[in-house]
Amino acid sequence: MAVILDFAAQAAQMFLVLAIAPLVLGITRKVKARALRRVGAPIWQPYSDLWKLLHKEAVIAHNASWIYRAAPYLIFAVTWVGAALVPTYASNLMFSWSADLIALVALLATGRFALALAGMDVGTSFGGIGSSREMMIASLAEPAMLLVVFTVALIAGTTLLSAIAEAFASGQHGLRVSLALALGAFILLAIAENARIPIDNPSTHLELTMVHEAMVLEYSGRHLAMIEAAAALKLVLYFSLLSCLFFPFGMATADKSLAALGLGLLAYLGKIGVLAVLLPIGETAVAKMRVFRYPIFLGGAFAAGALAVFLLFVSRSF
Repeated sequence: MAVILDFAAQAAQMFLVLAIAPLVLGITRKVKARALRRVGAPIWQPYSDLWKLLHKEAVIAHNASWIYRAAPYLIFAVTWVGAALVPTYASNLMFSWSADLIALVALLATGRFALALAGMDVGTSFGGIGSSREMMIASLAEPAMLLVVFTVALIAGTTLLSAIAEAFASGQHGLRVSLALALGAFILLAIAENARIPIDNPSTHLELTMVHEAMVLEYSGRHLAMIEAAAALKLVLYFSLLSCLFFPFGMATADKSLAALGLGLLAYLGKIGVLAVLLPIGETAVAKMRVFRYPIFLGGAFAAGALAVFLLFVSRSF
């Protein structure tokens, strides 16, 4: 019976992130529209868009290879697996042993690599531009992400997400300057990885500005639905990581009763909702950045991550 309950809790987390991903995207779009004094589409519009795309015929270029056809499913699969492994409402679920921070970074890199290959496969100029910009962003973001991982792992003594969440939720490590710097670096990286302003504008199709949209411009039908769903899941993944690593309060840890799980679920949904509102508000306060200024933005994240690791070692020497 205990095994069945553990499996049900893990399956609930797996389908929870999939179910709320379009809703989170709809909330961000609605809040941004209201901040710009527009009515905007209803928050359930992404569900309708995905349903419509899944029922449309996929138009494929005659020179597209198997990479172009397989990439959307691979991107969706690795993103869903990554989002499902991050502890949301409870820790120490059935597959928590595989929720490793370094493995999660590798999963995200696999999806990025597949998307860049798919963007170049057809041979269009837009796809090549988007893929080259995506790889430039990745070369700057991944080292900074690893520094954030090292900072959190050195403080908690492990790279397992459940153990990190439990250690930080207990308050045994207290407030640290290193964690504050890692939090700042992670927020900058999350903005860049999800192609949000000021790095990219997900609602534009201008050649000089788009990055993610350039790589998926040739997709349609079910293939585009998989990519759009993966993009929404990736946003939920980073929101979940942010709440798990830096704000794990409310999460069910040792107590796995229905009351504790329900409280953890409400706390998780509340944190995701707050982040979904804060993101578009922050986007409306800044302007789109020039491509040649991306290294400055991500260099700030790398510097914050490096300083966090440095301060951590310095504080341990006293």
